[in-house]
Amino acid sequence: MSSVKVDPIVKSSALIGEGPVWEEPEQTLLFVDIIGQKIHRWSPATNHIQSVETADTVGFAVPRRSGGYVAGVGRNIVAVDWQTHKVTSLVEVDEDKPNNRLNDGKADPSGRLLTGTMLRDHLSGERKQGALFSVAPDLTVTKHLSQVDISNGMDWSEDQKMFFYIDSLALTVDAFDHDPSTGHIGNRRVVYHMQEGEGIPDGMTLDAEGRLWVACYDGGRVINIDPATGVRLKTISLPVTKTTSCCFGGPDYSELYVTSASLGLSQSESKQQPLAGSTFRVTGLGVKGRPSYAFSG
Repeated sequence: MSSVKVDPIVKSSALIGEGPVWEEPEQTLLFVDIIGQKIHRWSPATNHIQSVETADTVGFAVPRRSGGYVAGVGRNIVAVDWQTHKVTSLVEVDEDKPNNRLNDGKADPSGRLLTGTMLRDHLSGERKQGALFSVAPDLTVTKHLSQVDISNGMDWSEDQKMFFYIDSLALTVDAFDHDPSTGHIGNRRVVYHMQEGEGIPDGMTLDAEGRLWVACYDGGRVINIDPATGVRLKTISLPVTKTTSCCFGGPDYSELYVTSASLGLSQSESKQQPLAGSTFRVTGLGVKGRPSYAFSG
């Protein structure tokens, strides 16, 4: 394990850095600052960061096959034109729940968009106000789950027969059977229970071997889980407690990028964690990830 290195690469001190996506054609890292209401694109080659501001919280941004991005802004799925910075609403979810907002989102292998909601003020004591939706290329919205607290990490197995999902406050990583042709999910089961001190499961990605990498909010780590056995194989410690999400990228997808948050830290915690809100690159893991998918709408 001594060969594993963790380096801060974007020291932007995001309020809630989230949703990293490696963009293969541009060799850039896309990620958002949810509460900072910004979509960022960072180039390792130039160390330059470009940003687009959104008018509300932005839970995710993913590439769109037709160009630009789709993002979850407030309760709206929007199209983002990176050149003009124009943001256009495509479809709204949870219309009857104005206190909700979109959180994590990803495109599936068929080009659908999966995204979920949560209560904006999840500390209010109200529970299970969120849901998990898919958005088809023709913008038809399907609700797959209701009674969700904080809809978070998601990914699909290589054969697309399993969908992995995190509802953070359940403190578990769950698996569903997944039908790639319809996107239907069922037969929910727990593949991993968070252990004492590991924090809250947040964003997640799969590596090329089908193993899970889960960012642990308030746990200062990313854990590597074998979903077949439910065994934790590795723990990667980071110099910040609020690790939020991760994705593989870089040459051959051999680097793990990890986002983090600075929001919610006390003054003394902020002093102890000057890198809170930075994005990190982890090298030397000896595993590779897989390319992400684009929304085909």
